[in-house]
Formats: sequence, structure tokens, C-alpha cells
Amino acid sequence: MHVVASRLSSVPVPAAFRLVLSLLLAFTGLVAIRAETPDIVVSEAWARMAPNGRNGAVFMTIENRRPADTAIVSAASPAARVVELHEMAMQGDVMRMRKIEKIALPARQPVKLQPGGLHVMLIGLVKPLEAGEHVALTLTLEDGTDIRVSATVRAMGGH
Repeated sequence: MHVVASRLSSVPVPAAFRLVLSLLLAFTGLVAIRAETPDIVVSEAWARMAPNGRNGAVFMTIENRRPADTAIVSAASPAARVVELHEMAMQGDVMRMRKIEKIALPARQPVKLQPGGLHVMLIGLVKPLEAGEHVALTLTLEDGTDIRVSATVRAMGGH
């Protein structure tokens, strides 16, 4: 068997054949990567510019592609001393922001974190958030899964 392998390795292989073989292997690798789609997908992640440097907020769309419901139970970021899950809700005639214990992610449904609704609050920013920068954020699900997010900082009023 060693002799056969030795003889095969000495057979000249045309460059075109090597190129086609390399492309096929590369394509096969890409297909395999695409098949490994995450079951929790975060898109459109952005943070509101916070030039005063006190507090900030992060917004995004999260799609739970799992067959069962789950929830975000905590968040962390090196950009702030404290990170909390929040919602804006009407209390009587007043819109109030309050800390919540979790953000539900129903099975196979997108959930929007947006101004005036659910969001991740960054309290005690380490430095002001300037437009064009990125904020690293880790969301933790109730099963302990961590999801790393990079949110682009947008100017005030920008969406």
C-alpha cells in the first residue's frame, strides 16, 4: 500500500485540475458553514450615542429559531459598570422605564428591542458613546448560552 501511495504522489497533476479541486473543497466548506446556522440570530444591533457619558441604550432584533421559547436573563458589556434589561411602558398617563428580569424570545419569532420599548440599558458608561464606534455586548439566555453582539453607535435620532 505504501508503494501505491508513493506512486500516486509522483503522478503529475495538471494545475487546472488542482484549481478545480481546490474550488470544490472550498465550496463544500462554505456549504457546511452555512448549514451551521445559529438558532438565535441578532440583527440590526445599534446603540444610541451618549455624549454625556452617563448612560446608554442598545437596540436590536433577535430571532429565536429554536422550536421552544427561551429568554434573555442578563446582559454584560465592558462599556458600562451595570447592564440591565429594560422596558418602556405606560403607567397611567406617563411613559416609564423599568428594569425587567428577562426578555421573552418566543419560538420562531423575532423580538424587536427598540426606543420606547424593550432595550438593554448601559448604566455608568466607562466613556461616552460616540457615533461610529462599536459596543460589545453579551446576552445570556436562560439555558446559560451566551450570545456576543457588536452594536454600532448611532447619532441621536438616527435609526
